[in-house]
Amino acid sequence: MRQVKIVRDPSEASGTFGVLTADMFRCYTLELAWLDNLPNVSCIPPGTYVCALVTSPKFGAVYEIKDVPKRTHVLIHKGNYAGSAPLKSDVEGCILVGNAIGEIAGQRALLSSRDAFNRFMAEIGGDPFELAIEWANV
Repeated sequence: MRQVKIVRDPSEASGTFGVLTADMFRCYTLELAWLDNLPNVSCIPPGTYVCALVTSPKFGAVYEIKDVPKRTHVLIHKGNYAGSAPLKSDVEGCILVGNAIGEIAGQRALLSSRDAFNRFMAEIGGDPFELAIEWANV
């Protein structure tokens, strides 16, 4: 099974930024801040998960991260924001992908998310994969 890895930076009010790699493929990620895995407000725990292609009513074809403790419907999809309230957020516990990290309307965010998502989907090609998530050694 193909191996994909996310290395996360420490959480901040704008979310948890990271880098996703799969062989030579690379993009940035953004998740909610770490809040003890509380559903809808926290990123998921570090660990290794199997991901499978699913069809989301809201996002279409996306990857779902399976068997996340105390969670369901954790997806990898397009979006720019993952801030803690009152900041903007496009997620409720999912992982966003983007080509760059920047700022939109004064909030740190992912940029070129649609392009990064399309590149990621083409790279993985619909196959299941194993996702390892870890914190950077800061």
